[in-house]
Amino acid sequence: MTVVVDVGRTPRAARVGATRHQILTTAERLFAEQGLYAVSNRQISAAAGQGNNAAVGYHFGTKADLVRAIVHVHSDRIDALRVAAVAAVAGSGDVRDWVGCLVRPLAAHLASLGEPTWFARFSAQVMTDPAFQGIVSEDALAEASLREVLDNLGRCLPDMPADVRVDRAHMVRHLLVHVFAERERALAEGDATPRPTWDAAATGLVDAITGLWTAPVNATPAAGVRASD
Repeated sequence: MTVVVDVGRTPRAARVGATRHQILTTAERLFAEQGLYAVSNRQISAAAGQGNNAAVGYHFGTKADLVRAIVHVHSDRIDALRVAAVAAVAGSGDVRDWVGCLVRPLAAHLASLGEPTWFARFSAQVMTDPAFQGIVSEDALAEASLREVLDNLGRCLPDMPADVRVDRAHMVRHLLVHVFAERERALAEGDATPRPTWDAAATGLVDAITGLWTAPVNATPAAGVRASD
């Protein structure tokens, strides 16, 4: 007789996994809706149905560790979509193709989550907080597919001064984060959106970012402009 050994998770491991998942989804929602500093570990534990107020710290450690764990839940799926997008445009010299590789995987992932979603708004909260922005950026740049997209995009861009390229990169980052966050908020609140689907929203964002990267550069930038102006 053949004996089949169950190598799956034990009941305790399954419970721990379920608890971690509940904490992650609850924290993502609360951070998205209220901000990173407005939400305590105690509030997350209570909203996640955990009797132990220290559950978040026990399972994830610091708030930075919790934020990183939430990002990782989504990043693996987004990376898989990005790998496929990169393969589809391999060898292209078109700025739009590589901008699409930045935008469409995230849009496709958000569409796959159903409604409501919180990840776009969570990302906006993280990326506008200097204390957490670096964590997410470093982890994202560790992904080979994203580095490949950025390298190919850089090779396709028209010539421009280094400071202009840096300036536009900041603008692109804000568009990538906040356009989808605003669409997610509108969907969650039942408001009208300019585009009917995530795919259509991605098309509009690809158009805008491509236009931003390929826009002409003022040859004589204004002098004496202060950062506060």
